[in-house]
Amino acid sequence: VHQPPDLFRAFLHCYYKNIYGTRPVTREIQYGLVWYYCGLDKPPSRDTVDRFLTDLEQVIDDVFDRLVEQAALRGLLDSTYAIDSTDVEAIQYNDAASWNYDPTADDYYGFGCTIVSTGAKIPIATEFTQTKQASQETAMRVTRDALAVGKPIWMLGDSAYDILDWHDLLLDAGVVPVAPYNPRNTNDPLDIEYRVEDRITKHDEDVKLKQSTLDKTYNHRTGVERTNDAVKDCGLGHVRARGRVHARTEVFVSLCLRLVVAITNYERGNDPGCEKLRE
Repeated sequence: VHQPPDLFRAFLHCYYKNIYGTRPVTREIQYGLVWYYCGLDKPPSRDTVDRFLTDLEQVIDDVFDRLVEQAALRGLLDSTYAIDSTDVEAIQYNDAASWNYDPTADDYYGFGCTIVSTGAKIPIATEFTQTKQASQETAMRVTRDALAVGKPIWMLGDSAYDILDWHDLLLDAGVVPVAPYNPRNTNDPLDIEYRVEDRITKHDEDVKLKQSTLDKTYNHRTGVERTNDAVKDCGLGHVRARGRVHARTEVFVSLCLRLVVAITNYERGNDPGCEKLRE
C-alpha cells in the first residue's frame, strides 16, 4: 500500500517530464531510483497506479484549491482575473469524449476546460467540461469559485462572456467585468464596445468608465491564453486516460503541476511565470 502523497509526487514528476498515461507512468516510476526519490517503499504496479488515479478524482479539487491558497499566500495573485475555455484533446479510445467544433482551429476529439487565471500564469479556478464552449452555468460557477479566492478589480472575458447574469454577478461583488459587446445577441444593438458600459449604469449611475481604460485593460486578457498554453505544457494537452473520470483527474493534475512549478520558482527567488523549474 502506497501513501497518496508519494504517488501524487510521482505523477507530478512524470507530467513534468512529459510522461502521460498509466502504463508509461508506471514504467517511469519503476525505472532506476525514481520510485525511491518520490518517497515510495517499492515500485508500484500498474494496477496500483490505476487505482490511485481513480481514487485521486475524489480529492483532486481539494488538492488544487490548497495549491491555489498557497499561491495566494505568497502574493502570486494580482488585481486582474481573466476567464477562458480551451480544448482538451483525448485519445480516440476514450468513449466518453466527443468531436468538438473549434472556430479558431481544426475540429478535435476530446473535452474542454474553463480556467480563470491571474498573475504569472496562475490558474485559480477551473472546471472540466464536455465541450470547449462552456455553458452559462459553468461560467457562473467558475467565476464564483474565483471570487472565493479573492476579489480582483477587473474580470476579463471574450465575447462569449457577454452574459447579463455574469456581468451583474461581478458588479454586485464590486468587480468590473470587461467583455466585448456581442451585437448578435439582440435585434436592437447598443452603441457600445463593452457590455459593462451599459450594465454599470443599472448598478451605479454616478460611475463612468472610459472606453480607453476598458481597451487598455482588455488587452491583458491574453494572460489567460498564456496560462492555457502553460498548463498544456504541463499535460493538459496530453490526456491519455480512458473514461471521463480519469480524463478529468489528469486535467487537474496538469493544473496542479503548473501551480507547483510557479510556487517552487517563487520560493527559489525565480520568476514564478517561468514554465520550467529554475535552480
